Amino acid sequence: METGRLVTSKGPLSELQVCFAKAEGRLSKTRRKLLQQILDNSEETYFLSSPELAKRYDMDPATVVRTIQALGYERFADFSADLRKHFIMRITPYSAMKTATEKGCTLSDQVVNSLQKDVDNVTQLRSRLDVDLVVQAAKQIRRARRVLIVGIDFAASLAWYLDYGLTVIGLESEAPVGTFGHLQHKVRSLGTKDLLIAISFGRCLRDAVNAVIEAHSRRTATLGITDSEFSPIAKHCDSHLLVTVAHPLFAASYAAAVALLNAMLIACAHITPERSLKALRRIEQDSHNSERWYGEGPQPQPTTDPKLRGSRVADRYAGR
Repeated sequence: METGRLVTSKGPLSELQVCFAKAEGRLSKTRRKLLQQILDNSEETYFLSSPELAKRYDMDPATVVRTIQALGYERFADFSADLRKHFIMRITPYSAMKTATEKGCTLSDQVVNSLQKDVDNVTQLRSRLDVDLVVQAAKQIRRARRVLIVGIDFAASLAWYLDYGLTVIGLESEAPVGTFGHLQHKVRSLGTKDLLIAISFGRCLRDAVNAVIEAHSRRTATLGITDSEFSPIAKHCDSHLLVTVAHPLFAASYAAAVALLNAMLIACAHITPERSLKALRRIEQDSHNSERWYGEGPQPQPTTDPKLRGSRVADRYAGR
């Protein structure tokens, strides 16, 4: 699916753009067009293999390889690495939504495209996820005395989600909210037996990366959740898990990210099932002895205040 031009003239050129500019005079019209299409749609092409790129642009795989070699790359893997970096550098919420607006799609098309991208991201996670890395991450979480999860802005929802899930199965976890100063204080309380999990995507937020760097100064283990092995989070963390959050609009798609967190929680729960069951049993017992669920305990009665009769409030209480 073509998404149009996402490359802007603002900001520094990516390494791939520099190579393209140097080689452009030596390239044929066909090769220039192919490379420009790959660059313009990097959010759709950065994870594709050479045969997949050839299929996308209806070309012979050998043509794709020769075109990439004409840029000066000996291996496709090197070109793919620079394409990932290019994608991370150039995509912005503004450019993404501007592109979607310029496509002239109907509102219904935008909704369908959004859902399809979520599905594509989850499918990609399913096909590319290294399950052993998830298991290793879960074991690391289980061994930690305390887990601090850092997620800022949109990613705060992911941090809270993972924190809640870990707490439910009896682990000591926290996802701090508030100012960067508050986050700093939390990171500075970490020790060698703790674990910091940092969640950030794209160019990565400075505060999230700085939290990782601070944790390292305290010899605290770090685990990153990000969308590229070339991102600052992947670069600075001891280990990392990858998940795509590409989306045609301004907000990242966290469908696959939530699926990854679910996989991590499942692994954490089943590493020591007895401990997890004990924690869940306690919650179940507490739930039975409380008024947690709707319909349990005293219910609100219809109002008797004559001033409210016939009002929306009274109708709500009366079930009308």
